[in-house]
Amino acid sequence: MSAIHYDIDDQNILTLTIDMPGQSANTMNAAFREALTDTVSRVEQDLERLCGIILTSAKSTFFAGGDLNELYQVTEDQAGDFEAMVNNLKRQMRTLELAGKPVVAAINGSALGGGLELCLACHHRVVLDDDRIQLGLPEVTLGLLPGGGGTQRLPRMLGLEASFPYLMEGKKATPKAALKAGIVDALASDTDELIQQARAFIDANPSCQQPWDRKGFKMPGGGPQHPAMAQKLAIAPAMLRQKTKGCYPAPEAILSAAVEGAQVDFDSAQLIETRYFAQLVCGQVAKNMTGTFWFQLNAIKAGESRPQGVDRARFHKVGVLGAGMMGAGIAYSTAARGLDVVLKDVSLENAEKGRGYSQKLLDKKVSRGRLSDAERDAVLARIQPTASADDLDGCDLIIEAVFEDSDLKAKVTQEAEQRLAEGGIFASNTSTIPITQLAKASARPDKFIGLHFFSPVDKMQLVEIIVGEQTSDDTLARAFDYVQQIGKIPIVVNDSRGFFTSRVFGTFVNEGVAMVQEGIAPASIENAGVLAGMPVGPLAVCDEVSLTLVQHIRNQSRKDTEAAGGSWQPHPAEAVIDRLVDEFGRKGKAAGAGFYDYPESGRKHLWPGLADAFPTAGKADLQTLKDRLLFIQAIETVRCLEENVLRTVADANVGSIFGIGFAAWAGGAVQFINQYGPRDFVERARELAAGYGERFSPPKLLLDKAERDEKFQ
Repeated sequence: MSAIHYDIDDQNILTLTIDMPGQSANTMNAAFREALTDTVSRVEQDLERLCGIILTSAKSTFFAGGDLNELYQVTEDQAGDFEAMVNNLKRQMRTLELAGKPVVAAINGSALGGGLELCLACHHRVVLDDDRIQLGLPEVTLGLLPGGGGTQRLPRMLGLEASFPYLMEGKKATPKAALKAGIVDALASDTDELIQQARAFIDANPSCQQPWDRKGFKMPGGGPQHPAMAQKLAIAPAMLRQKTKGCYPAPEAILSAAVEGAQVDFDSAQLIETRYFAQLVCGQVAKNMTGTFWFQLNAIKAGESRPQGVDRARFHKVGVLGAGMMGAGIAYSTAARGLDVVLKDVSLENAEKGRGYSQKLLDKKVSRGRLSDAERDAVLARIQPTASADDLDGCDLIIEAVFEDSDLKAKVTQEAEQRLAEGGIFASNTSTIPITQLAKASARPDKFIGLHFFSPVDKMQLVEIIVGEQTSDDTLARAFDYVQQIGKIPIVVNDSRGFFTSRVFGTFVNEGVAMVQEGIAPASIENAGVLAGMPVGPLAVCDEVSLTLVQHIRNQSRKDTEAAGGSWQPHPAEAVIDRLVDEFGRKGKAAGAGFYDYPESGRKHLWPGLADAFPTAGKADLQTLKDRLLFIQAIETVRCLEENVLRTVADANVGSIFGIGFAAWAGGAVQFINQYGPRDFVERARELAAGYGERFSPPKLLLDKAERDEKFQ
């Protein structure tokens, strides 16, 4: 059965309906390429009798894009064959484009990547007016570029500058936004009108030619030689490097392909695009990003970490204890997804203030036209602020988000837990305290679990689910369902102090702070963090968290460790934090002074007093600084795998990126080791251990992998 149905009606209009057999979505795989080649051959035979062609889809999604399973397997030694395959695919699309007959894309669902590129090769594009439909070229988010003509056709349609957000940032558009931008030509209210409009265009345009195939074509907004555009392009690489920090080759390749392609004829431009595409497909960064952001993230979303055989739960009423920044954020994220929330604090005034956080976020959306007044009011109405535990009666789930103190958490647990509905579960938003320890305060430890949200909750997509020693599979499955119900990404870890994300995050911050003690210039430390691919440097992160909270968490951890009979091993960073807080009174961003100064007017800057308090001791090697910041996180992640805190490599990679901002170009903390090579990684880790301490010593699991030259799977 062909992937493309071929139907010529009595008016000699050919409808090509893409319907990949055995797939829920159409993809640009080998079966599609074969079907397209056969279809184009038939079109050439029937061309004289055809009045026009309509391209549409039998699926609810028009076309999902390239086959990532296929792209992921391509190696450098296959690059030549891969280029030939891509060029042949584009030749088929080009044949239809140059046939002289009108070709209309009747877009009945989302068209992403290669799907949109098929549409761009048509002379006219009509799309269903449905805000759920997305149109875009998101390849850059996986370390790739649009390799089906997207980097050449879109700039010729919109102009170079207007096309860059779609090409280099992966920006997606709704049908209305796509019409306004010029990506599509018309909207249709339903599928009947969609086809009617396509036929009307064919009737009105018996012969068709793309603008770029006409003599005298000029690029909208000016080509690269146009004075105004040349001026912008002169600084574009520097601006792009400022964003990518040199970690992401795809945006730079897209810029090169688009600009170089704009200076030659269209067919030569397509060859330029293919060469850059093949380079990226075979490159390590695309492998890293595709593996994690596509395969591993999709496995998590599909419930790979969720216990099987447990019915899916739907939550209706959620209690949140503590209306501070975290509690207020959890309340907002829950209510925004249609659930009722009881937001409890010690006073009604505090609870109202927590609800006010949602008001601010929603007002901002209203002011930007993303929400109506009625929709805002409906979300706010779902949040009930209170100081009374009685209002928690009947909650399906209660989440405590109070201060990081074991005794306080025990107190609120015992007060609120009894209010749960039958079968309800209780969760702690602790970031470091073991769930098994906190569950001792619970009358039902099997219904007790950790739900570690990240700040700011409304923006951070990850939730770390922590399973205590007595947490049941039913409770884990229900917690997993809640996280997905509020539109966030769940990873599942076993219990330990700091769990996974806080442990690894702590190593990043501590390593940066320890460098200050060693006499490394703070600006060098911060730059190394950003150039390694972290969103911000470790000292800025420390200020955001607050130095007093870092102190408190460390003191709580030391107290609990010693109470359990263990001995506390101080980290070199502790002395720096203590001096800043106790000697200099610098407590972090919220207090207006930490590693950085925060003037009321003007940008933050590193505190000049750091140079006197911690004199610099000469120049530091940038690569060594970058290695220390990434290696220490990867090594701690392996320890979490070794100790069975982490259950899967997918949770490790996805959690490290979405939870603590690990370098996305590397595909996560474990993939960083895989792409480095386990043996080479161990060798470098030993060098770092010799120079900077035993904390860099590779764990046994890593040594075993290196000995077998085996990657983490």
